[in-house]
Amino acid sequence: MLDVPALTADEIVARVLHRDGLMLIIDKPSGLPVHRGPKGGANLEDSFGALCFGLPRPPVLAHRLDKDTSGCLVLGRHRKATASLGLLFKHGKIGKTYWTVVEGGPTEDEGIIDMPLGRLNAERGWWQKPDPEGQKAVTNWKVMGRGDGVTWLAMEPVTGRTHQLRVHSSATGWPIFGDNIYGNGPRFGEPKLHLHSREIVVPISRNKEPVRVVAPAPPHMHEKLRACGWNGE
Repeated sequence: MLDVPALTADEIVARVLHRDGLMLIIDKPSGLPVHRGPKGGANLEDSFGALCFGLPRPPVLAHRLDKDTSGCLVLGRHRKATASLGLLFKHGKIGKTYWTVVEGGPTEDEGIIDMPLGRLNAERGWWQKPDPEGQKAVTNWKVMGRGDGVTWLAMEPVTGRTHQLRVHSSATGWPIFGDNIYGNGPRFGEPKLHLHSREIVVPISRNKEPVRVVAPAPPHMHEKLRACGWNGE
């Protein structure tokens, strides 16, 4: 996967999808890690200084997305908000819908994958595998459209395991298009991973409707989405 440069202040501000006193939701680009890695390099957090919007400190990540995943990413604007958001994520109170394009695809139109996951091995760090003794991992999925050899799915992770959607898709026989770990994607270059955090629903205030935010489909997914009948919205 080719490295993506860090975002300028203007670029990250342009990616803010929602802002209130407690949190920001931004549209993360594919290919940019959220944290600085052990080898350094461009990352999203380096640009958070541009997102203070009058508060004394930059916002903080409330959860993570993989480097190659795009879309809705939630940031807490101050310590108390970040702690509240962390609990909502931990207890599965935040609704998450991902758009994926998978190779092949299921024969049914919707279903549930209930497949525990464990770590592949110590060397591979975050990489996961199906493991009957592993942590519970559940994903709901629904077909949004079908194309020639590919299927567009909306996937909702009920649990939040690392790489959950990628492993669940691959182990079920329809890997995510462009997945270079669990699928057939190339180690570097195109096609990029077709996994996008499309919508997030955050019940941040007890007495208000949940905040619902949608991130536009990223350019690298347009071609395959259109092949599956996406209308561009």
